[in-house]
Amino acid sequence: MLDYEFFGNEVSAWLVALTAAALSYVALALVRHAVADRLGRTAKATPTFADDALLEVLHRTRVYFLIAVAAWIGSRALDLSRSHRTFLGRALILLVLLQVGRWAAHLVSLWVARFTAERTVSGDIGSITTVRALGYATKAMAWLLLGITALETVFDYDVTALVTGLGIVGIAVALAVQNILGDLIAALSIVLDKPFVVGDYIVVGEFQGSVEQIGLKTTRIRGLGGEQVIFSNAELLKSSIRNFKRMYERRVAIPFEIHLETPREALEGIPAAVRAIVEAQSPVRFDRCHVVAITDRSFRVEAVYFVLDPDHAKHMDIQQRVILATLAHLEETGVRLARTLLEEKLVVA
Repeated sequence: MLDYEFFGNEVSAWLVALTAAALSYVALALVRHAVADRLGRTAKATPTFADDALLEVLHRTRVYFLIAVAAWIGSRALDLSRSHRTFLGRALILLVLLQVGRWAAHLVSLWVARFTAERTVSGDIGSITTVRALGYATKAMAWLLLGITALETVFDYDVTALVTGLGIVGIAVALAVQNILGDLIAALSIVLDKPFVVGDYIVVGEFQGSVEQIGLKTTRIRGLGGEQVIFSNAELLKSSIRNFKRMYERRVAIPFEIHLETPREALEGIPAAVRAIVEAQSPVRFDRCHVVAITDRSFRVEAVYFVLDPDHAKHMDIQQRVILATLAHLEETGVRLARTLLEEKLVVA
């Protein structure tokens, strides 16, 4: 009975092939289970995204994929015709492409879900919308590429004309909606590069305010006067953006001019007095105070310090106290500030 031929192979050969396929399937299933168990323990112990993604990929490996690989391995023990081997090879390629598509789509979904969870906490709805749209586009592109590959390798279809046609259509669509595409790409750049996020206080040219929303085409900023300023994403990225929310400290320079008739002893005491005034403030780091120049009307003095807090109101409060205390010191020592040219003309008149 073992010598009986079936599709050109003896029954014994078919038994060997089935045994090889069954053992291959069991081995693949055991390897998948062992690797998934090891990755599962690693994923619980680390916060990284890579091991979580690999674990999900293993869980998304379908049984039909393992069966197809095992069947192909078992078929190597059979004496099959060229047409049969070609059919099995193409069937395996088709199933591999289908499995790769599922892996790619699931990885994209995992990344989008991770990004969405992070941005939901901060309330950045615009970035979430942008990334979701990017995820759909990436999945569509992946399946399109896999479909073209399947047409060429599995069905022997000449995809040259198809790829050329898709390229021409893509160019035509891109030219027709180039402004929209520019804003979409800019939105993607803002989301990934993060020059600013929702809630940041930014200055763009003559406009300034807090970022309220980052959309697919526009970014909305709430101005100081309460108005909403809307920028297209592409134009916004072409401008120089100053992000004050990410400021860790503020550098403050206070220049003032002392009358030329000020005695040298009084002039020498001004830097030390200003230093004491600045260091009495908090949180402040004193930098310097010097007589930096002599003009035809005055001695020019400049004091520089850093406010170790980005809060604008706190910076202005400290600056006011420093200026008033400096003026009080000058009055106590009898040092006069220099008049401007306009003041001198008014005095003469």
